[in-house]
Amino acid sequence: MRLYQYSEKGNRKHLVMIILFWMMLSTISPFTFGQNRSDNRIQNIATFSIVARDSVTGELGVAVASRFFAVGSVVPWAKADIGAVATQSFANTSFGWRGLDLLQQEVTPEEVRQILLRSDTDREKRQFGLVSAEGRSATYTGNACLPWAGGRSGANYAVQGNILAGEAVVIAMETAFLETKGTLADRLYAALVAGDSKGGDARGKQSAALLVVKKNAGYGGFNDRAIDIRVDDHAEPFKELGRLLQYAQMNYSWNEAWTLFTQKKYTAALSYMEHTATLAPENPEVLYDLAVIRLSAGKKEAALTALQKAIDLNPKLKKQAKGDQDLQNLAGDKLFEDLIR
Repeated sequence: MRLYQYSEKGNRKHLVMIILFWMMLSTISPFTFGQNRSDNRIQNIATFSIVARDSVTGELGVAVASRFFAVGSVVPWAKADIGAVATQSFANTSFGWRGLDLLQQEVTPEEVRQILLRSDTDREKRQFGLVSAEGRSATYTGNACLPWAGGRSGANYAVQGNILAGEAVVIAMETAFLETKGTLADRLYAALVAGDSKGGDARGKQSAALLVVKKNAGYGGFNDRAIDIRVDDHAEPFKELGRLLQYAQMNYSWNEAWTLFTQKKYTAALSYMEHTATLAPENPEVLYDLAVIRLSAGKKEAALTALQKAIDLNPKLKKQAKGDQDLQNLAGDKLFEDLIR
């Protein structure tokens, strides 16, 4: 493409202005607009993260926070029954998928650490943590990571961070993870909040993410992403991540219930769906599916109770209920007919 065609009759002043303009543009880093860049380096992802495994459920997960836009698009990697990786500090994102591939070949986390670093000429700038499906872990912090930088690891977890307010950040994260009760997601989130309470990223806060995987725990049982939430740009990313996590935990239970229902495992499905309803007692769509699954498990009266509340909360569900084959065993029941009228 020609941006300018010069001729003897052309405007020389115009040509000079265009040349100066392009000279000016050539001095601007492509990172000037958006992420900051210094010393011609890719921006350092100053981050604190935790990779972990739940020894009871087999879930694997990563939680991460940073003064960096959309940190969840870079740092967390996990694969059900294989392991989890967090790669940060001038992140080499290939460490994510390569680390998981090596773990899948039953290479230990410590061996994975050595293999990844062996071929990386910028190894001293890297930081990463990984945990295997067996609970083995490793963490690495290069000597060129910006201070404070370091990590801690143990059975089922690895914690690491760079450009932190101090070592107290990773100590608090480790303690919170080990002492918090609840799901793996609860413990991962508690670790992030504890790290933030000790100053977190020394530059401030902007984004956070939390990923949990378990075999066939995603929608319909077709993938392994049990929980996958991100806050890409927010003044209070920890509060927003916590709000999303409440919904995500409910959605996780709901997905498991519906997957079991589609597999005609109605009793098992009901257990998950009843739990889902305790997490979202005023969600009409949850109550609607509770009615469906209660009915499939032979609990007709309880199904009608849930359906009535669902329609009270969202009258638009009447239309769905009228043609729903999953509710056909209620056809002719006076209460049901009154509900959908």
